[in-house]
Amino acid sequence: MNYSKPRGGVADSRRPHTESDALASLSTDVRVWKVSKVRSKRAPYQVRWKVAGVVKSASFSTSALAESRRSELWQAMRRGEAFDVATGLPESELRAAEAKANARPDPSWWDFSREYMESRWRTAAAKTREGLADSLATAALAMMDEGKNAPSLAEVRGAIRWAVVPANRNEEPPKALQPACAWLAAHSLPLSALTEPKIARDVHYRLSFKLDNTPAAADTYKRRRRGFNTAMEYAMQEGYLDSNPLAGMQRPKTQGGDEIDPRTLMNAVQGQQLLIATSYVGSVHRNRGRRLVAFFGCILYAAMRPAEGVGLKRGDCELPEKGWGVLTLKETRPVAGKSWTDSGERHDRRGLKSREEGKTRRVPIPPVLVAMLRDHLKEFGTAPDGRVFHNERGGLLGSSSYWRVWKEARPLAFPPDKVASPLGEKPYDGRATCITDWLRAGLPVAEVARRAGNSPEVIHRRYAGVIDDSEKEDNARIERAMGWGGGAA
Repeated sequence: MNYSKPRGGVADSRRPHTESDALASLSTDVRVWKVSKVRSKRAPYQVRWKVAGVVKSASFSTSALAESRRSELWQAMRRGEAFDVATGLPESELRAAEAKANARPDPSWWDFSREYMESRWRTAAAKTREGLADSLATAALAMMDEGKNAPSLAEVRGAIRWAVVPANRNEEPPKALQPACAWLAAHSLPLSALTEPKIARDVHYRLSFKLDNTPAAADTYKRRRRGFNTAMEYAMQEGYLDSNPLAGMQRPKTQGGDEIDPRTLMNAVQGQQLLIATSYVGSVHRNRGRRLVAFFGCILYAAMRPAEGVGLKRGDCELPEKGWGVLTLKETRPVAGKSWTDSGERHDRRGLKSREEGKTRRVPIPPVLVAMLRDHLKEFGTAPDGRVFHNERGGLLGSSSYWRVWKEARPLAFPPDKVASPLGEKPYDGRATCITDWLRAGLPVAEVARRAGNSPEVIHRRYAGVIDDSEKEDNARIERAMGWGGGAA
C-alpha cells in the first residue's frame, strides 16, 4: 500500500515522569502521513502517524472526518507538543481525557432523583418512599430550566413521582405524563446548579410553599425538608456535592407553627354527638356508619391514629364486662398507594410510629369505649385475619371510606355554624381532642406521651396552647395551697 512520505519531526526528547502515569512516556519524535484508503466498508479512510517509532492509526467513514483528525494531529505536532507513546495522543488531548475521567459526575436532577430513590427503596417504608418522592418532586419545580413547552407545575410533580419508582424505570410513562417526562429528561438542571444561591433559594421556597404559593403546613415543610436533606447526604456520599446547599436556611417566618388549633377540638357532648351521628350515616347502604362508630371511638377516647385502628386485632383487646379495658397496639396499616408498597396493595404493614420494630404500646381505655368495641364485635365480628375493623367483604378499611363517613356525620352532629368552622374537621382532630382531655385531666405529660405514642417534647410543643384556658383553675389551686381562700377572685 502506498503511503506518502512522512513529514515533520524532530529529535527524540522524552520527558521525565512528572504528574501521572498517563504522562510518564512522552515524545516529540512524531511523524504524520497523509490520509490513505483501506479495504473497509464501514471505515475506508485511515490516518496513520508514528510516535517514537510506534505506529498508530485511526479509521473513519468519510474522508472529511479523516482529514479533520489528521489536521488536529498535524497542528499539535507543529506546536511542538509532545505525544504519548502508549496511546499516540497529543499531550493536550491526554490531559483533557485525564481531566474528564477525574471530573466530578454531575447528574441532572431527573437522573439523580431516580438514582437516589433506587438506593433507598429496599430499606424504606411505603410512606417514607412516598414522602421522599414528594420532596424530590417539589424540589424539581425549581430544578428545571425555562425552555419552551414546559409542563405545568402539577405535571412536573406527577412526572417525577412516577419516574422515581424503580419498577417504572424501563416502562413507558402513562400517556398523560409522557410529554412532561420527556421534557424533564432534557431540561432538568444539573445537581451542581444547587451551589448557585438563587437556585438554592428557589428550591427552599418550593419546599416551603404550596403550588398556589400559600404557605405549606409546618408538618409538610418538615417532611419535605427532611426528605431533601437525606437526598443531599446521599449526594455528598457519592461525591456529587461537598455540602448541603440548604444548610442554614430557615423556614420563612410568615408560616405558622404546628401547634394544635383550639377551634378543632370537640368537647365531651360534641364528641358524643358525632359518634351518634356516625351510626346514622348510610343506614340503608350496608351499615357504613355503624361499622365505624367504635373506630372513631378509638380515635376519640384512646387517641389512636387511624392507621393504628385499621391494624387493630381482636387479640390486642382486653374488653372486660365492667370497668376499664386495655388495647395493646402492635402495628399500623398506613395508606401509601400501590406504587409505594412492596405488596402492591394500597396499605403498607408497619410497626408503630416512632418505635422500634416489634415494640408495642399499651393504652388503657374507658368503659364507654370498651362497650363500643364489645358491641361492634358482636354485630360485625372480625376479619379472617382477626382485624376488628374491616369493610363488608372483610378487607382493609380504606381511608377514603372513613373520611367520607366522617364528613357525612358532621352536618348531622353539629349546627350549621359549627359545620362551617374547623371543629372536628377531620378524624385526626378526635385524637387531638383526646390528648387535650388527658392533659386537662392532670395526667403527667410523660404519661400522655406514652399513651399517645409521641415524645414529651412533641406534646409540649403542640398542645401547650390548648390548655392555657385553665388559668382560673390554676390560680384557685395556688390560692388553696397558699391558704389564701377557697377559690379564684
